[in-house]
Amino acid sequence: CLSSLGLQRVSGFVGSLFLYIIQYQTVRYDILPLSPISRNRLNAVKRKILVLDLDETLIHSHHDGVLRPTVRPGTPPDFILKVVIDKHPVRFFVHKRPHVDFFLEVVSQWYELVVFTASMEIYGSAVADKLDNNRGILKRRYYRQHCTLEMGSYIKDLSVVHHDLSSIVILDNSPGAYRSHPDNAIPIKSWFSDPSDTALLNLLPMLDALRFTADVRSVLSRNLHQHRLW
Repeated sequence: CLSSLGLQRVSGFVGSLFLYIIQYQTVRYDILPLSPISRNRLNAVKRKILVLDLDETLIHSHHDGVLRPTVRPGTPPDFILKVVIDKHPVRFFVHKRPHVDFFLEVVSQWYELVVFTASMEIYGSAVADKLDNNRGILKRRYYRQHCTLEMGSYIKDLSVVHHDLSSIVILDNSPGAYRSHPDNAIPIKSWFSDPSDTALLNLLPMLDALRFTADVRSVLSRNLHQHRLW
């Protein structure tokens, strides 16, 4: 029986998307077209921007010299980056959050995607290149030099990305990074190594619905209590 196999099935309608999630097994996705009414409504609003953090949001990495990496010993990275920092070669072992490739494929059809990381450009650019995988969906990128340093923390000013904040959503595991724009943020729990994580899939219904809103802040401002969870 399914219970003896430890399987869990979750199915739900996500706008134009059906999700079938089976833990620890192959995940099946069926994408259906929008209805004419939904397509007309979507055409009436402008395409919005989804700002994506990298570390602990879409990926987790550790580099040479880390004594206690957070991933389970022996877990192979999805890719290895070799960069030179201060004239020293450094290897980063990068693990992709479960379902990130599918997540990016879907939301890139809904939003203009923008990478905004507090990491150094030489590292962040290499990670974004790997996630993009020659699809051309992560063209706009912002790095540490585009952040504002306040009390030892890097703050991401969304007005750097676009002047109209009504159409910008930021997905970031660190509430401090978007403290200037909490009404534009969707919180997500930090990811390090859990292979059964489905956080990115769980966000698809909200992101699908936000496409149709005139001002994303009218929805996201109601969930400010969630930012304290992480």
